[in-house]
Amino acid sequence: MTGARLGFFTRLLDAGTDGERYRAALAQVRAAEENGFASAWVAQHHFDRDEGGLPSPFPFLAAAAVQTQRIALGTGIVTLPLDEPVRVAEDAAVVDALSGGRVQLGIGTGGTPSSFAAFERSSDDRREIQAAHVAVLRDAFGGRGIRNTDLRLNPAAPHLGGRFWQATFSVDGGRRAGLAGDGLLLSRTQPRDEGQPLHEVQVPIVEAYLAALPDGVPPRILASRTAVVVDADRLDETWRAADHGVRRLTRTFLKRNAEGDLRDLARSTDTHLGTVEQVVTSLSADRTLSLATDVAFQVHSVDPAAEITLRSIELLATEVAPRLGLRTGAYAAAELHRLGTPVPR
Repeated sequence: MTGARLGFFTRLLDAGTDGERYRAALAQVRAAEENGFASAWVAQHHFDRDEGGLPSPFPFLAAAAVQTQRIALGTGIVTLPLDEPVRVAEDAAVVDALSGGRVQLGIGTGGTPSSFAAFERSSDDRREIQAAHVAVLRDAFGGRGIRNTDLRLNPAAPHLGGRFWQATFSVDGGRRAGLAGDGLLLSRTQPRDEGQPLHEVQVPIVEAYLAALPDGVPPRILASRTAVVVDADRLDETWRAADHGVRRLTRTFLKRNAEGDLRDLARSTDTHLGTVEQVVTSLSADRTLSLATDVAFQVHSVDPAAEITLRSIELLATEVAPRLGLRTGAYAAAELHRLGTPVPR
């Protein structure tokens, strides 16, 4: 590891009602800040409650903003082709003002084609829509006219133009993010051949990103990973609780047979579940993490009990991060607020 910042990520899939889910996730964000995490990221998913529990990330981040003081608050991601870009700009600007400038804006084209029909859009057009919507956002944050008008974003949010992060599964996508001077978001569910380590497909994306990055623009590379760290006396019960989620992940994301030994499936899905020493050992083999500037850990698809999640957050910060050289604390969080200089256009 090379001093990446420690982050937390959630798809808001805790058991309970929707309100209970949101309150549990807010408690996790607070715990992440208390333990020195530099960033907290939330996913956006429409319609499928079992895939992700948050269709509207900015109201949630607004609640997180008033319950925290230092931690960066990121979208991982906003499915930009499905959203009205002016409203995304306005919502992000409001949360940025409310949080004292802590918003990080992760964007992507989305991975669920069936959602597009509800928004009267075609998944086939996602890249073209994304490009058009990104242009609107950049104009809005850059203080230029919005959609050929003389209207300006209110509240103004000039720094958000330098806090874009693009999610991608491809080398070409990494190159595009680099050329734009944006951050790069890498997922733990990266498609790949059976038996192929995750870093084998992600390192080339990072290399393309770094090669395309304009001179003088610092790299921002966030790798999302599943890691649940448990005390030895809770290990067996946590593995039992993980059975359903890990097998579902194997079937749905990797399109593979989910029969067989649970621990073998966990390795094939890059699910890092174990004691401090076990998780440190498994994460140390991931070469992507040595190139990342930020590593954000989630508990999905293990989906443990609430107290296990909170304990894992503590152990990641106090035990795992020091062994891997991951950075925590107020200075690491403040770095994210300062990073990101928009590329001149």
